[in-house]
Amino acid sequence: MTKILLLGGTGDALRIARQLTSVDVYSLAGLGKVPDDLPCSVRVGGFGGSEGMARYIADEEIGLVIDATHPYAAQISANAVNAARHAGVPCWVLRRPAWQPRAGDDWRMIDGWDELTMALAPFRRPLFTLGREPLSHLDEIPPHQFWLVRCLDSHEDTERARIIAARGPFTLEGERALFALQHVDVVVSKNSGGSATEAKLEVARERRLPVVMLRRPSLPAADREFESVAELLDALHLSR
Repeated sequence: MTKILLLGGTGDALRIARQLTSVDVYSLAGLGKVPDDLPCSVRVGGFGGSEGMARYIADEEIGLVIDATHPYAAQISANAVNAARHAGVPCWVLRRPAWQPRAGDDWRMIDGWDELTMALAPFRRPLFTLGREPLSHLDEIPPHQFWLVRCLDSHEDTERARIIAARGPFTLEGERALFALQHVDVVVSKNSGGSATEAKLEVARERRLPVVMLRRPSLPAADREFESVAELLDALHLSR
């Protein structure tokens, strides 16, 4: 049986991990909760770049690498493709489709933090859903702004920011309540795709609020690419 190395850390990856076997390995960067109820082994920590991952693939006799990391985990995705190629094994990638703007949406596309800062200048109560990056900029909050930052990391609130440690999926009702209670006037988001965190976009649409959207990074081509967990699992079952 082909031994699989699954690179994860997302809800989609966890769904795949639950379909693996005892010979397979689910690899996490170590951020967030580590599952203890999977049929496969769980590995926590980095590999030391693509070369380190290639050595791990060879040493552990991995026959297939599956990248189911976040769409913005550009470095690990690049390492996975390069390591698999160097080790001579296939690399499959789960890349869920990006969200697309709908009628009534006001999306303002950006490529990095400097552009983000300029895009947020007219607003007072932004909701950040970018992960932990805003936590390193809490001392840069403009005098007229109060930030609401939602991420996986616990962090103390400040006089100018409230930090919400939470993991999706988020409901439409819950997002409506959050926006109303916190007087959100702009949403800051990655274009992650999927349904788990999409409700914030629906609420922004309802309230006619702009969304400052970070463009997806360019990712290297893999041997096979899948848009859904079901599609990938079907191919996996056929290959085994």
